[in-house]
Amino acid sequence: MKKVTFLKAALAFTTVFLMATTQTSDACTRVVYKGPKNTIITARSMDFTIPIPSNLWLFPSGIARDGSTGANTVKWTSKYGSMATSSWDIAVSDGMNEKGLVANMLWLVSSKYPEFQKDGKGKKGLAVSLWAQYALDNFATVAEAVAQLRKEEFVVVTDFIPGTDKFTTVHLSLSDATGDNAILEYINGKLVIHHSPEYTVMTNDPIFEEQLAINAYWKGIPGNIFLPGTNRAADRFVRASYYINAIPQTDDTRVAVAGAFSVIRQCSVPYGISTEGFPNLSTTRWRTVADQKNLVYYYEDALSPNAIWVDLKKLDFSKNGKIKKLALDKNQIYAGETSNQFVESKPFQFQGI
Repeated sequence: MKKVTFLKAALAFTTVFLMATTQTSDACTRVVYKGPKNTIITARSMDFTIPIPSNLWLFPSGIARDGSTGANTVKWTSKYGSMATSSWDIAVSDGMNEKGLVANMLWLVSSKYPEFQKDGKGKKGLAVSLWAQYALDNFATVAEAVAQLRKEEFVVVTDFIPGTDKFTTVHLSLSDATGDNAILEYINGKLVIHHSPEYTVMTNDPIFEEQLAINAYWKGIPGNIFLPGTNRAADRFVRASYYINAIPQTDDTRVAVAGAFSVIRQCSVPYGISTEGFPNLSTTRWRTVADQKNLVYYYEDALSPNAIWVDLKKLDFSKNGKIKKLALDKNQIYAGETSNQFVESKPFQFQGI
C-alpha cells in the first residue's frame, strides 16, 4: 500500500512539474479550518497573472437567472441570498450564502469540459461564470449540492476571458457550516466529484486525486522539521494541510479567524513576484475568509492596507431585498464592518457564450 501511494505521489510530482514549466495558468489556495463548537471557516487566495478587479455583491433570494448559454440553457430562481465576490464583473469566483455554504473557484489547467450543443439537442448549458453562483443560489449544504449535481442535468460551458488568450479552466470547491466539503472537477469531459469532510485543502494542478497522493507522501515527513517551500500548487497544498491543523483549534472567533487568515497568507504569493520558467506562479490579488458559523465574510485586497468584513446577518436576503454592491475595483478603501456601505446597483451581466 505504501509503495502504491509513493508511486502515485511520484507521478503527481512529475505531472505538476511538467505543467508548471510548460503551461500558463494561475494559482490559488483554499483551506477549511475546523474548531470546536461548530467553528467552521473557509479561507482562499486569488492568485492571477494580471489584475483581476473585484467587487462585493449582495444578491437577495428570488432572482430569476439562466445559464447564459443561449436558447439551450438551464434556468432557475435563487432559493438563497448570497454575498459574492465578482471577477471583472463578469463572473462570481467566490462567495457565501445565507445558510453558510461557501463556493470557491480555483484554476485547474487539466480541466476539460463536456461538449455543448447550442441547438438544444443535448443537455442544457451553464456558463462557467455562473458555476459558483448556481451553487450559492440553490443549496444550503454540500450533501444537498452533491446529490443534485451528480444528476448532471446540465453541462458547464467555458470560453476565453474577454480581451485575453486565457481559456477559463477551473474547478469548484464547496464547504458548509457543518464542515462538509466537496471538490468538483471536469476531467476528460467527465464530472468528477470528491466528497468528504476531510477534503479541507485545494490548490490547482494536478487534479485533486493526485494532490491527495502528494499530501499522503508528505505526511510521512514531520511538518515541524521540513515543509516544501516553493509557490507551486503542490507545495502550497502540503503547507496549507499542515498549518491548518497546527494552529490553535479554538471556538474563540477572533483567534480562529486570525488563524485562518495566517494560513492563507502563508500560502499566498508575494505581490509582483515572477519566477523564470514557472509562468503559472502568480501574484496573490486578494483573499477571503468566510466564517460559516457566524455568517461573516472577510475580504482582503493585496493593495489595501486593511481587511474589511461583512456581517451577513445585517443584510436583507429576502425576496424584497435589493441587489447591492460594495465597489472595490478602483482601489477604494474601507474599514471594519461594511454592510451599511453597500449601494443599490444594477446586476452585472455574467459572461456567456
